[in-house]
Amino acid sequence: MKIIKKSMLLCTIIFFMCNIITPKGALGITIQEEEELSREFMKVILNHYEFIKDPLIVDYVNSVAQKIVTALPPQPFSYHFYVIKDDTYNAFASPAGHIFVNSGLLEAMDSEEELACILAHEISHVTCRHISQKIERAEKISYATLAGIVAGIFLGTSGASEAANAITMGSVAAGQSLALAYSREDERQADQIGLTVLRKAGYNGKGLVSTLEKIRSKRWFDSRQIPTYLTTHPASEERMAYIDTWLEKNDEALDNIDPYPFERAHTRLAAVYGDESIALKQFKSAVENHPDNPLGQYGYGLILTRKGDRKNAEKHLKAALAKRAFDPYILKDLGHLYFLEGKYQEALSILDGAASINPNDPEIPFYLGRTQVELGRLTDAVDTFEALTSKYKNYPPAFRSLSETYWKLGKMDDYHFYLGVYYVKLANYKNADFHLKKALDSTSDLDKKTKIDELLKDIGREMSKSKKEERNRANKN
Repeated sequence: MKIIKKSMLLCTIIFFMCNIITPKGALGITIQEEEELSREFMKVILNHYEFIKDPLIVDYVNSVAQKIVTALPPQPFSYHFYVIKDDTYNAFASPAGHIFVNSGLLEAMDSEEELACILAHEISHVTCRHISQKIERAEKISYATLAGIVAGIFLGTSGASEAANAITMGSVAAGQSLALAYSREDERQADQIGLTVLRKAGYNGKGLVSTLEKIRSKRWFDSRQIPTYLTTHPASEERMAYIDTWLEKNDEALDNIDPYPFERAHTRLAAVYGDESIALKQFKSAVENHPDNPLGQYGYGLILTRKGDRKNAEKHLKAALAKRAFDPYILKDLGHLYFLEGKYQEALSILDGAASINPNDPEIPFYLGRTQVELGRLTDAVDTFEALTSKYKNYPPAFRSLSETYWKLGKMDDYHFYLGVYYVKLANYKNADFHLKKALDSTSDLDKKTKIDELLKDIGREMSKSKKEERNRANKN
């Protein structure tokens, strides 16, 4: 009964906060329209930016985000979370619940608390539908153009011109961009709701202040550019003072958060995706000063692998594993290193262990299947890749490896079929069409023929759509 009352109270608070400042009639576009705009927005982002898809990092960010989403009342959107590979300090929310954090900002953070606070703030902007409230002012602009404008705002000075100019059409449309920026009232609402939801999710909210201070300090250390986050989320003195006051009034002891998951994800982010020279110095120093710290050893092993020094990388990954024997991510990386070194039997043993501990990381069975291929265990590899493609339908490398394994077995219909599916996943429809038609000609499996026919129809529609879009662009130019 207490849980129900708390949930109802939180729902009332959010409804009140989201509507107290919003004037009547400013409810913005509909949920369906917002979702349509979101699809166009995602096209812009995907065309201009690289996403980090590393399971360790992405799964960790999602685990933190889901704690916050779970603390919300029922939402009209399904939330999705992404890490963009970009050094600038930025985080933003698109319409309809897509939340983005730049790797530069994530790498600058020191704790899960700070990550949770930034995610909660962005989620709160979506909850209050701050962007949709403003979009009705630009209702005569197409969603494709509007998506470019919104992307240009949130991508900031490092990517605004590229992203926005790719889709924005005409100076009148571009002039609408100023009307879509967050207001001081929007920021206050997002802070209020974010802090309330954070407490319900088990965080104290202090990470919001420390992260904003980091972002503001970046402005003074690098005077060439105002950090992107500050251009869309102003950290005014008034706002900072409000957050401090709220924290003082609502100070309470919360359960301690295990720091290891954050530190492990943070370590991998810096070692694998950060600046190579900085990471090499950082983790070399960490190992020299704290040799018993498994994550220092892990990070040094990762950066040495990245630099091609596999012999020393193996030594440090083993040292990390000695302290964290059941960490599936360290096991996976050591197994992958053995694979690269041609130590296939060792790789097989390590990856089998990792798979038994963490069955939800697609890279583990992917490396396992490749190892089985190298050992000549082709039937086992087919079973591994088939299971992987069945569970993770949007993991293209598995389809490619499965097709290659069937080619080694001489099963050309399956080779062409899975290679065709692989190209479908990459939206390379010309090659997909070629291989699927080859598979259709060579297979006698009626179920597979039906699947291929359906895929070819989908490809035909996508190719026709692309040609139509090209004609429209040509006509406009």
